[in-house]
Amino acid sequence: MVNCPKAGLTLRLVTFMALVFVVLAGCKSKEAVVDNPDMTDFATRYTAAWSSQNAASVAEFFAEDGSLQINDGIPSVGRAAITSTAQSFMTALPDMVLTMDEISVEGNQAIYRWTLDGTNTGPGGTGNSIHISGYEEWTFGSDGLIKMSRGHMDEAEYQRQLNEGSA
Repeated sequence: MVNCPKAGLTLRLVTFMALVFVVLAGCKSKEAVVDNPDMTDFATRYTAAWSSQNAASVAEFFAEDGSLQINDGIPSVGRAAITSTAQSFMTALPDMVLTMDEISVEGNQAIYRWTLDGTNTGPGGTGNSIHISGYEEWTFGSDGLIKMSRGHMDEAEYQRQLNEGSA
């Protein structure tokens, strides 16, 4: 038997690289972001759902156990809770129109920027107009639906406009 230190080093290196590959393959993220053309289509349809006055159609963009959190509020988890949250906006602002300002992908998240316009004429409404912008940070599940949405808007400005209007 011939002693060849280089062969031993090469074998150890190959073994190490194989181990690294196996470990990294096992660490594959459970979250996926679809490509940009699909993302634009997804965001366009999501925008239309918010403007449709059909709250359940908004929830259909979320995984069964997906969540929607607005600012620091308690997350709405599951499609029934997401439907309820969407319905609260649709009830308060029956003429609500959401406009997509931009959709971008950053790492494993999509950033969906929007502007909301509507009039608070729902039950107990003030009759005041609302015009506010915000954004959502979406993380997707392997099914291509939103696993988690963290929404952000200026809550104080939203409340001010409810009470005083957007002028």
